Amino acid sequence: MAVESILSSPLGPPACEKDAKALQFIEEMTRNADSVQENVLAQILARNADTEYLKSFNLDGATDRHTFKSKIPMVTYEDLHPLIQRIADGDRSPILSSHPVSEFLTSSGTSAGERKLMPTIKEELDRRQLLYSLLMPVMNLYVSGLDKGKGLYFLFIKSETKTPSGLVARPVLTSYYKSDHFKTRPHDPYNVYTSPNEAILCPDSFQSMYTQMLCGLYDRHHVLRVGAVFASGLLRAIRFLQLNWNQLAQDIRAGSLNPKVTDPSIRHCMTRILRPDPELADFIVSECSEDNWERIITRIWPNTKYLDVIVTGAMAQYIPTLDYYSGGLPKACTMYASSECYFGLNLNPMCNPSEVSYTIMPNMAYFEFLPHDNNKSKNNSAARLVDLADVEVGREYELVITTYAGLSRYRVGDILRVTGFHNAAPQFQFVRRKNVLLSIDADKTDEAELQAAVERASRLLSTTSVVEYTSYADTATIPGHYVVYWELLGGAPEGGVLERCCLEMEEAMNSVYRQCRVADGSIGPLEIRVVRNGTFEELMDYAISRGASINQYKVPRCVSFTPIMELLDSRVVSTHFSPSLPHWGPHRRR
Repeated sequence: MAVESILSSPLGPPACEKDAKALQFIEEMTRNADSVQENVLAQILARNADTEYLKSFNLDGATDRHTFKSKIPMVTYEDLHPLIQRIADGDRSPILSSHPVSEFLTSSGTSAGERKLMPTIKEELDRRQLLYSLLMPVMNLYVSGLDKGKGLYFLFIKSETKTPSGLVARPVLTSYYKSDHFKTRPHDPYNVYTSPNEAILCPDSFQSMYTQMLCGLYDRHHVLRVGAVFASGLLRAIRFLQLNWNQLAQDIRAGSLNPKVTDPSIRHCMTRILRPDPELADFIVSECSEDNWERIITRIWPNTKYLDVIVTGAMAQYIPTLDYYSGGLPKACTMYASSECYFGLNLNPMCNPSEVSYTIMPNMAYFEFLPHDNNKSKNNSAARLVDLADVEVGREYELVITTYAGLSRYRVGDILRVTGFHNAAPQFQFVRRKNVLLSIDADKTDEAELQAAVERASRLLSTTSVVEYTSYADTATIPGHYVVYWELLGGAPEGGVLERCCLEMEEAMNSVYRQCRVADGSIGPLEIRVVRNGTFEELMDYAISRGASINQYKVPRCVSFTPIMELLDSRVVSTHFSPSLPHWGPHRRR
């Protein structure tokens, strides 16, 4: 297709012919959203017709929407867990999918405190790669010249395990980075990274971060965009630079590599990059030795046009800190995805973070939506689900998906608000994860988990007890950490009891939280702030003064409203931090 043939597209003129094809694909998919969805559902039902799961509902080969909606129920992970466990244990019969399960993707959500296992099939990599291929053609509509430089992205793999049957279980991005789609990707001048694959694929987080930062410093004048998956990850990279700039400058001055970087593949690939550069080393010392780190990103990487990070949902709490370090650079949220499915992309990636909306690509899966305002119980009638093309602007919905890999009418747990349409495809704002109270990085802690952690820790109290509690995610420091306010009956115990309570709470947290604390270092030690007696009564009085009903008032288990946090902090009588790391991995203490 000639570039000129899409010049009149609502998306704008493409940067090159390859982009023109990608933008045309977006237009075709969104213009025919409902018919694409109908075809996707028919394909999924036809190919998985002989699976144990679909056969149990007596579809009799039907692939139409009406039959599907009348016979297939909505489900949660807990509903599917017995079937997923059978696959993990080695049952190779077609249980959920007619195609063999190639691996499990570990979700950042948890079930019974452990990561959820999402079965996937090989062809899903192609589907994910397709969505990735659309991101830069859209970005090129808004930012010119990205083919003239590089992206400094801090990308990492996470640990992986094997199920009893030998199938790998790992996060979706680790799966992608380790795939040939990523490792042998063709050269694209619009998508060149400063980080070598060897550094991204190194399992040691220090060696990986150190190498990626070193390469980014060497390439500082070529960097046009700086990013990580989440805002928290980019801030962790800035903190790493604060702690290691002196050694990085020494390596650049000498053209050597820190002896702590022992990975053979990294040391080999860095021989092509390392060179003595005393002038660059002096520059890093002069910039990083200053106490003031405001605008440090644009001071070190002066040609940076935008930050490429997710700042929607829980990540919005990091926006002020990102603005401080970047001087207010635009923040691009480019796509919306999860372990279960990749959903869509942001067609206006340079918009204000508060205005980010994602356009669901109707070819990725079959999408339905449960109206959230009437969603009072887990057992809602599946007939109330709304199709992709029929959602209403301004309403909130819970996302429900049917995938090629065998999830049918699966409740993802994301709450979305419809903001408009691109052609016939709706655009959604991510509102929140359902029931999540606290989140710093990839962790998601709900009210039940927090309650269980407080109860477990309070067993260590012999001379007092917890009267009330609330919490918040403190992101003022890097890494952020959980703060839990306790009002105690009587005085606070002595002898380090409350410090042990902090650790006991961490031991009770889910596996994602503990991995972030122990393996990733992306969450700091949990803190308990003891407030004076009567504080939670004052909190109730404040809420009632603002219109809350005294009969219906409940203590919020998580707070973010500044006046409430100021009230709580003004009543703090002591602070206590977890003295060590919780256990994580196969030898976790119970």
